[in-house]
Amino acid sequence: MFDVDTWQEILDTIRANQMRSFLTAFSVAWGIFMLIVLLGSGQGLSNGVAHQFRDDAVNSIWVFPGQVSMPYKGLQPGRRLQLTNEDHDEIRTGVSGVEHITSRYTIGGSLRVRYRDETGTFDVRSVHPGHQYLEKTIITEGRFLNLLDIREYRKVAVIGERVSAALFKDVSPLGRDLEINGVAFKVVGLFTDEGAETEQEKIYLPISTAQRAFGGANRVGQIMMTTGEAPLPETQAMSKEIHRRLAERHTFSMEDPRAVFVNNNNEEFERFMKLMSAIRMFVWVVGLGTILAGVVGVSNIMMIAVRERTREIGVRRALGATPWSVVSLILKESILITSVAGYVGLVLGIVTLEVAAGVLPKDGFFLRPEVDLGVAIQATVLLVVAGAVAGYFPARRAGRLRPVEALRNE
Repeated sequence: MFDVDTWQEILDTIRANQMRSFLTAFSVAWGIFMLIVLLGSGQGLSNGVAHQFRDDAVNSIWVFPGQVSMPYKGLQPGRRLQLTNEDHDEIRTGVSGVEHITSRYTIGGSLRVRYRDETGTFDVRSVHPGHQYLEKTIITEGRFLNLLDIREYRKVAVIGERVSAALFKDVSPLGRDLEINGVAFKVVGLFTDEGAETEQEKIYLPISTAQRAFGGANRVGQIMMTTGEAPLPETQAMSKEIHRRLAERHTFSMEDPRAVFVNNNNEEFERFMKLMSAIRMFVWVVGLGTILAGVVGVSNIMMIAVRERTREIGVRRALGATPWSVVSLILKESILITSVAGYVGLVLGIVTLEVAAGVLPKDGFFLRPEVDLGVAIQATVLLVVAGAVAGYFPARRAGRLRPVEALRNE
C-alpha cells in the first residue's frame, strides 16, 4: 500500500541532506552510465570488425602464387609460380571440404568497355560461378554466371549497378551487348555488393571465355574457395593439403615460405572473434566493478545516514515504531535514490551512444556503438536490487537498536 506520509518524509530527508543524497545518486548514475558506454563501445568494436569482413566470405581460403626462394630437387630459386586451370581442378576434386571454388584470371592491358556511345574503364574479373559466394555478390536482376557459361565458352557478362548506371543510364542492361576491347558480351545479370561502392564498378565474365578471347591460355591469377561450416582445425588441414598438392605439381619445397601463399581467412576471423570476446569480457568486468563501487558507496552512505539518525530512530522506537517500520523507511530511501539515479545513468548512457553513432565515420573499426536495451534495463534493475541489499544491512542494524541505547547516542 502506498503511504503518502512515508514517501513525503523520505523526500524531506533527502532535501535536508542534499549533499549526501547527491553523492549517493552520483555514484549509482555514474556506475550505470559507464556500464552502458562500455558495453556500447564493445559492441561498436564488434560491429566495426564485422563491417571489415562484410565484403568477402570469412570461411574461405585464398591461394596466391609467389616466387620460389629455395633450391629444390636440382631446381634453382627465383622461379615465379604460375597457377593453372589444372591446379584449380586438382584442388576442387582432390581436397576434401571444399564448398564453392573459383579461380580468377586477370586480363592484361587497358580494358575499354563500351555500350553504343558510352564508354568507360572498369575492373573486369574472369571467374567461375563459385565466385558469387566468395565475394558475397547480390544479384538484383537476371542471374550470375553458371557452369554452362564455362563449358560452352559463352560470351556473357554480369555487371555492377554502377557500371549499369554509367553505360546504360536508365535502360535495363539485361539482354543487351557491351563490348570489352572490341569483344561483345551479352549482359545476363546485374548485381550489388555489401562492400565498398567500388565493388559495384566490376564486370564478371566466364573465366573460360576470357582465357580464350584474351589470350589467357590455361593461366589463372589466384584460386579461392569457401570451406562451409568446417571447424578451424579442418580448414587448417585443408590449407596444408592444398600447399602439399601445389608443391608436388610445381616442384618446390613445402618449407619454402614464398613459393605459394595459402591464406586461411578462417584463422584471421577466429583471431578477431577471440579478441572481441576478450574485449567484451573486459568491458563487463570493468562495468560491473564500477557498479560494485557504486553499491559500496550506497552502503557506506546509508550507514552514515543511519548513524546520523540514531537518536531519531530511538525516538521512533520509544513511540512504538516496530523494527520493520524503521528498516522499511531506510530501504525505501535507498531504493528511491538508486532507482532514480540508475534511470538517469541509463538515459545519459544511451544518449551518449546515439550522439557518438551520429558523429563517428560510417566505415571503420569502430562502428555504430549500441547496447541491447534489455541488457541495459536488467543491469539497472540489478543495481537497484543491489542498492536495496546494500541499504538493508545498515537498516537492519538500526532496527535492532534498543530505544534506550539509541536515545543515549551522541
